[in-house]
Amino acid sequence: MAFFIWLLIGLLIGWIAQGLVRRRGELPSNLVVGAVGGLIGGYLFTHLSTAARPSFFGSLGGAVALAIVLVAIGILIRRR
Repeated sequence: MAFFIWLLIGLLIGWIAQGLVRRRGELPSNLVVGAVGGLIGGYLFTHLSTAARPSFFGSLGGAVALAIVLVAIGILIRRR
């Protein structure tokens, strides 16, 4: 279940980034990069946690953080 939530969070971050950037043709790439960031961030924060029982909200925060970072990096790279 968490997998799908991380995926949705990443897609949402990509969609929001598209609204902020407002460039044509970048929506698919923002969605993909956001989804990948959400999945990787959620996975890393769940499996690399030092807690005996990792928190779902911690992994959700990791998914959001990494999705934002990867989408921002992708936007900066495409501007050059």
